[in-house]
Amino acid sequence: MPSKTDFFFRGSLAALDPDVARLIGLETERQARKLILIPSESSAPLAVREAVQSVLMNVYAEGYPHAETRGMSEDEILDFEQYLAHYNRYGDQRYYRGVEYANIVESLARRRCAQAFATDAVPADQIQANVQPLSGAPANMAAMLALLEPGDTIMSMKLAHGGHLTHGSPANVSGKLYNPVFYRVNEETERLDYDEVEQLAREHNPKLIIAGYTSYPHLPDWEAFRQIADLVGAYLLADIAHVAGMVIAGVYPNPVDHAHVTSFTTHKTLCGPRAACLLTTDPRLAHKIDRAVFPGIQGGPHVNKFAAMATAFRLAQTKQFRQLQQQIVANASALAKALVKRGLRTPCGGTETHLLLVDCKTIRAPDGTPLMGGPTAGLLESIGLVVNRNAIPGDRSARNPSGIRLGTPWVTQRGLREPEMERIADVVARAMKGSEPLEYAGVRRPLYRSRIDFDLLLELRAEVAKLADAAGIDFEPSDAGGDAKSPKPAAPRSKGQVYQVEIEGRSAASFLEQITPTGIADLTEGEWRGAVLLEPSGQVMSRVLLQRPGSALDRYRLAVPGKHSGRVVAWLRALSDGRTRFDERDLLVKLPGPVVVRELGAAHDTLPGQDDLQGRYKPSATSKPYFVGLSSDTYKELETEALRRFEWQESEREDRRGPLFDWHVARGAKMAPFAGWEMPTWYSSISDEHHAVRESAGLFDLTHMGIFEITGPHAAYFLNLVCTNDVDLLRPGESQYTFLLAPHGQVLDDAMLYALEGPRYLMVVNAANAERAWAWLHAVNEGSVLIDEMRPGARLSFRAKLANLSRPHAGKKQLVAVALQGPRSRDILVGLLEAARHDALPALHALQALERTDVAELRVSSPGVPEGAFDLAVARTGYTGEAMGFELLLHPDAVPPLWEQLLAIGEPQGLRPIGLGARDSLRTEAGLPLYGHELEGPLDLRPDDAGFAGYVKLHKPFFIGRRACIEHGAQRQMAVIRFRIGEKGVRVPKPEDVVVDGHGRVIGQVTSCALDSDGHLVGQAYVDQRHTAEGTEINVFPRPNREDWDKPYDMLEVGDKLVLHSEARVIQRFLRRR
Repeated sequence: MPSKTDFFFRGSLAALDPDVARLIGLETERQARKLILIPSESSAPLAVREAVQSVLMNVYAEGYPHAETRGMSEDEILDFEQYLAHYNRYGDQRYYRGVEYANIVESLARRRCAQAFATDAVPADQIQANVQPLSGAPANMAAMLALLEPGDTIMSMKLAHGGHLTHGSPANVSGKLYNPVFYRVNEETERLDYDEVEQLAREHNPKLIIAGYTSYPHLPDWEAFRQIADLVGAYLLADIAHVAGMVIAGVYPNPVDHAHVTSFTTHKTLCGPRAACLLTTDPRLAHKIDRAVFPGIQGGPHVNKFAAMATAFRLAQTKQFRQLQQQIVANASALAKALVKRGLRTPCGGTETHLLLVDCKTIRAPDGTPLMGGPTAGLLESIGLVVNRNAIPGDRSARNPSGIRLGTPWVTQRGLREPEMERIADVVARAMKGSEPLEYAGVRRPLYRSRIDFDLLLELRAEVAKLADAAGIDFEPSDAGGDAKSPKPAAPRSKGQVYQVEIEGRSAASFLEQITPTGIADLTEGEWRGAVLLEPSGQVMSRVLLQRPGSALDRYRLAVPGKHSGRVVAWLRALSDGRTRFDERDLLVKLPGPVVVRELGAAHDTLPGQDDLQGRYKPSATSKPYFVGLSSDTYKELETEALRRFEWQESEREDRRGPLFDWHVARGAKMAPFAGWEMPTWYSSISDEHHAVRESAGLFDLTHMGIFEITGPHAAYFLNLVCTNDVDLLRPGESQYTFLLAPHGQVLDDAMLYALEGPRYLMVVNAANAERAWAWLHAVNEGSVLIDEMRPGARLSFRAKLANLSRPHAGKKQLVAVALQGPRSRDILVGLLEAARHDALPALHALQALERTDVAELRVSSPGVPEGAFDLAVARTGYTGEAMGFELLLHPDAVPPLWEQLLAIGEPQGLRPIGLGARDSLRTEAGLPLYGHELEGPLDLRPDDAGFAGYVKLHKPFFIGRRACIEHGAQRQMAVIRFRIGEKGVRVPKPEDVVVDGHGRVIGQVTSCALDSDGHLVGQAYVDQRHTAEGTEINVFPRPNREDWDKPYDMLEVGDKLVLHSEARVIQRFLRRR
């Protein structure tokens, strides 16, 4: 009975935690509205779910029931009166009391498990089951701990061919503790070849052979695996996680007759709770397995899952369950055949199980770009079919798979059969064939995406919705309406009404600015403005009204006529998702986002300008850089006044001196003019300083660099138009490398961009280009210079606030930079903070948490500044190729004391001041481009020439120089390489020295060269793309010292000198240091 003095939280989930209740409701809606084709997922019956949520979850039960319960029949186990009498007198082996019913439930689950897997040869009494593993991964780990010693060899199927992470993948603990060897499917037959498996076993003598698959769609030969295991004295582990339900139903071979240990999960084809089991017929192994599970890798088991598993095993022995499993296999076979009939390839020749693979590379773009697994899985999910991307035989890595995996357990549970498989195959085939594959250059590897026609997307969603609505479900789906991509039926809409839609998100203004030709930059708070949405063809989709309802710039509203509202909402959501093609001439583009598209319902009052929604649209002049429909043939743009071209003339002035000039001179640094500054080139020698950075740490004076501040609500919008990288990806505390380009594609500079709170961005540019870059950015922001060669009247819609922080007039906000690079650099910064006052702990935590390219703002104590402390922006970035390095931005007055403090702390650890000479040799060794050499310069090199195409985000519909980047990339036939000269002591190649191939044909020229850490010459050269492969042998001819060195061949005489080439080899494009 309820008591006024107890502390129970009484009430429903919806009453006590409506947020979680709503999330669960949204998930029920997803499961009902979509067709889930994940082979490893199924729907647990209501009875199983009821057991999971029972009060048994309150019980701790470390240990196991009495051993004699393994031999009891189900009736003996359920005779709880007898058991309770025994328990009350003798207790049990558990570490906790109060487990009398937990013991019965676990014993019942073990017994029913054994009964389910029993065969004529192996009765239930011989099967010893452990039902405590929390999932498949700990089950497999426990089996290995029971059978192996660290370092033992295990043999399993290669992950990309259908294996599992827990079978020895290097990314998993199993691959770190043990020595994995992988068998694979035959490349020609795409089937397992047991002769090859045997040969591999004989070669490596594994202690354990694992048989079991996550994506291999054929039946295993357990007897053959056992024979191979016996041949080499190995244990055989059968992992049937995916197929346990099928094994019980007799539609998949049972491994219990052959395997030493069998592992499986209960939540895949078994349709039970999320849990796992281990089976063996060897009592000795059973004891080892029990000890490996508890106390080996787990603590208290989940007693509620014992109850759910017992129920699942009971259901699995029914006629209905057998029929379900038979239909699962029949459906998978029918789906595979239907896909093949529609021209798609299913690797491994179809399926004999519950799953199948589809080779997405069957679909290719006209230029040969393949459709890949990731984009395909994302597209199908947006349609309403949930699948997973999956590696297929032939893929190099599971990280970038070219296949998808489909399974039929869940859809079969919902009552779908062979006719519905035909319809699903038709949707999949139409979606894949309607996809347009594309490829972007990534920083490390190609990025594959795809686009689909919007109307086809809607058609396919409607077809899936019909299938889902007709399918069975054992719960009442929520109508929470949270999943924008759920193919649920649209609510009825009155054609005469106006419906309001809200767009919200960080990129809302940029998104809205690009979906309509109508200007929104001057849209005031609360104002309704007439606008138009265009189809990709340039035709009118709908007249709309736009409003900014509040002062913030991250939320806008659209008022849409009822007859168009359904299409408009779907269109806006599709644009936010980024998979729909919206530009007839440019497949690469996607709009800024994501944004939330929220339906607000019908407007109750007449809105200002509502009558204009029915009027005819007349194009007006617009200077927007881009909007949907602009590039179509049917949209007729009115011309705007052309802007002037940006022109820059360098002004002559005396070399400037930074705040460390006197310190450099006092320490005997070799000073030289550089980019308008007097800077140190070296202190001792370039080689010594180079080694100091690679082995310990180096301190660099970067106070000559330009630093700009970009702020305001539209700072990201501005930066996205002037920079090549995607600034929308940046969050406060992150940074990115980027380029500033002229409209015709020339590199104006490369830069680092740091995002701080505010939003506030800091851009660091090269000293040689600082004045020009500032003038360019300022002119673009003012809208006074040409930014698009094809549309000379285009200008930015929104302005940012710009400040040049590298100039003295910035006052207290002025910033300069120094760099601390090398493996000991973080230790030195930690020493700096630890030497400060006791309040440095937050700064220490922030510093230690910095990952690559992160940035943090710190307050550092220092006796050398009047305030006793200074502000410091610390970024884990640098341009030396070091994995550990920092760039520090601070006020120039704080630089000398900081410099002295860092050297005092770091010199005992090997820290040295570093001049420009070693700075150049370090970046050359690392393969990093330098402005004037591998970027721009006499060869007019572009980012993709230098190997940095990944920092140019062509998915942005517009940035200055984008069109020129695309044209250059399509025509490019040369690229920058990194080379190494094997012979020491040869002359150092200079820029413009000729590079030839092995036949003496000129293929390019040197752009940079310096000594590396080993004393060899490493350089960069711009060469014919046919000679860029790693390992290619090339020859470098140094330019002679005299111009008149050449003599006719027949006039050469004793004592004349000829220029000899240096033999070199192309090496990895960039140095990788960890």
